[in-house]
Amino acid sequence: MKNKLKVFRAMNDITQEGLAEKLGVTRQTIIAIEKDKYDPSLSLAFKMAMLFQVKIEDIFLYEDEK
Repeated sequence: MKNKLKVFRAMNDITQEGLAEKLGVTRQTIIAIEKDKYDPSLSLAFKMAMLFQVKIEDIFLYEDEK
């Protein structure tokens, strides 16, 4: 799954550490999500969407693994 998390962070001037604190996760989790190495839980994805006031689909893009 691809994502635009880094773009939304930049648009809102939030550091990886700051976002991690707001979401209750570690900075390493944010790094892994941004590098497409980790897909967040649905509840974490909802928290991100609510924080940035967008839909989940605006942040995360599903790509079929073929």
